[in-house]
Amino acid sequence: MSISVCDTFSRCISGLDLADLVVNADLLQLSCDAIEDLHAETNPHQQLSSTLSVRHKLVQQSNCTIIAFATSPLCTKDHILQGGDLVSSSTLKEQKFPLFDFLRSNGNPSFSILRVAINLFKDYFPELSQLKDQIHDSTTEELLVNSRLIVTGHSLGGTVASLFTLWLLDNIKKTAGRNQLPFCITFGSPLIGDQGLQRAISEHSQWNSCFLHVAAFKDLSPRILITSQPNPQYKPFGTYFFCSELGCNCVDDPEVVSRLLKSTITPVSAEEMGIDDYSGTVKHLKSGLIMKDNSQLGQPVTPSLRPGMILQLKAIGFEITAQQQNNSINDLISELERHENQMAQQMKAIDLNEKLNMVKIRMAYLEWYKKDCKAKGAGYYDSYKNLSCKRDREVTKHKKVLSDYWKKLVEDFERKPQKEGAFMRETWLFAGTNYRRMVEPLDIAEYYRQTGKRDYLTHGRSRHYILLEQWQKEQTEKLAGPPNDKKKQSVAGILTEDSCFWMKVEEALISCKLLRDETSSTSEKQSAREFLNTFEQYVMDQINNYAVSPEIFLEKSSFTKWWKDFQGIIETSHNSPLTDFMKKGSYLQYKRGQF
Repeated sequence: MSISVCDTFSRCISGLDLADLVVNADLLQLSCDAIEDLHAETNPHQQLSSTLSVRHKLVQQSNCTIIAFATSPLCTKDHILQGGDLVSSSTLKEQKFPLFDFLRSNGNPSFSILRVAINLFKDYFPELSQLKDQIHDSTTEELLVNSRLIVTGHSLGGTVASLFTLWLLDNIKKTAGRNQLPFCITFGSPLIGDQGLQRAISEHSQWNSCFLHVAAFKDLSPRILITSQPNPQYKPFGTYFFCSELGCNCVDDPEVVSRLLKSTITPVSAEEMGIDDYSGTVKHLKSGLIMKDNSQLGQPVTPSLRPGMILQLKAIGFEITAQQQNNSINDLISELERHENQMAQQMKAIDLNEKLNMVKIRMAYLEWYKKDCKAKGAGYYDSYKNLSCKRDREVTKHKKVLSDYWKKLVEDFERKPQKEGAFMRETWLFAGTNYRRMVEPLDIAEYYRQTGKRDYLTHGRSRHYILLEQWQKEQTEKLAGPPNDKKKQSVAGILTEDSCFWMKVEEALISCKLLRDETSSTSEKQSAREFLNTFEQYVMDQINNYAVSPEIFLEKSSFTKWWKDFQGIIETSHNSPLTDFMKKGSYLQYKRGQF
């Protein structure tokens, strides 16, 4: 039976249904078998050694390629606890091992990894590099296997499997589909990182669904780092497959996973389970016991999500009696219920991609508004600033929706790991630049509509505009050059490239006013003259590059108003490229792309 489990994780199906599917996909059993074979091949002398080492095995199956990791000697809770502290990303960099630095981003600048796991990875790095070269082409950034790649490991071998998978994910071509990504299955693996690592993986568009962590109900290893410390910093990521001989369930909400890891173990029930124990559980589940308990629950009708919560807890081994439901177990069920309700509320929010069509419609409205204002002799900037009719007020609604959309999108890009964030920015950059050039002038108009306002860049500009502009400049810096004929021919319909152009016009108007005002101080007048000199040069540079819309020369525009004010205060001997351009009426040729 060939099933793309990673694809299935991206769909909204229940944990019980997903658990049933994963068991029947054979991937769990094949992974267990590969790890068991690796253990069987281990040299007896290695098992007697006191020093942990890592071994791997590559197995080719009919429907998948499996890489299994195991430690020698077999890992115990003492191995985990002795290396159970966290190593920060900054420390790794100081140790000249910044391999996982790609997980950092502006919004998530640091993370930490389980020391015993990262030390094993570092010690085994030459062999891991050879293994990576064997299955991955660094030139094409594609995997060199003909079937789905499964990376698996038990206990600390599972931590190495997770880190190796993350390393692969960073090196695989960013346009790769889900079926081309490795899929990591761990058995009884301890948690390997803090909230920074969890956030870096969870906020990645595809990576989180590439991890399935199998945790048996009585296995101590997956829980040891959060049950042995008073304030544990370890956090889960990916999907967790909780199982027992009674049944199983899949959970991907990290808060719920943490709560279940803490609540489903007691000192009395704690065990260290080997891969053979997991293999036996998987075989037992597949034999038909999964979900057979549904009809035996006999639960009374209870409100909200409670029956489902009880069913899920029973499926992973909880023995729930009527008395327990009235006591401590009630708190756990209630907390799970709260998380489910929160997730349901989040799902109601419109997805960014689903909003894209609506965003396009609102941008189209602003395009129409821009053309309509131009036909009436005032650019859309000045029309919106003056709010002379109902149509102008309608624009505010469209502007707010567009800004909310792009603020959220930019925030998401910034939180993503560095390479993923850069790829996403490039993908959306054209639309983001178009939005910024269309909408930011409206924010500037709104800002200077208020009497006495100055310095929009410092006091009014939203950070998402700054980032969009920064990313656009980084992307187009290499393309900088003189305007080509195509740009000249299309100048009549362009948006002004500098989305802060109108801010500079407003500051120029204020500078003219300061020069005319007899109460202005000498320093204020000096500053105003310096600004106007700079502004003249700036405008002429924009014109020479065909970077401003001809709308700035409309009779009712703020720029035309500035020019008239400026003429009234400059000396007759004043001469500059811009004054020459304006006095000769060269803007008429500019509108036709013939300047």
